[in-house]
Amino acid sequence: QVQLVESGGGLVQAGGSLRLSCAAPGSIFSMYTMGWYRQAPGKQRELVAKITSGSSATYAGSVKGRFTISRDNAKNTVNLQMNSLKPEDTDVYYCDAEKIGLTLWGQGTQVTVSS
Repeated sequence: QVQLVESGGGLVQAGGSLRLSCAAPGSIFSMYTMGWYRQAPGKQRELVAKITSGSSATYAGSVKGRFTISRDNAKNTVNLQMNSLKPEDTDVYYCDAEKIGLTLWGQGTQVTVSS
């Protein structure tokens, strides 16, 4: 019925950039808070960035100033521009859509940053 689809992951050298994109169904997008999370093996999934339906953004301290989250309501997408990537950013990145009483997740996209 509903799925989120992430894209844009890959392998990049430290200092490089990647742009992640998440496509969401139009029926759920406009009034949902959208977010990006990441999870490494053996660790808890953690918030990277989140953006409300009113385009108010929050970031994890570790990515603030390097990553930018944005949304395009016309295309039902949320993006994460990642600059100045570090090896510590290596993780599987997941898109989510949140509303009171409901959270939807994508399958994830791998980001690997080499030293």
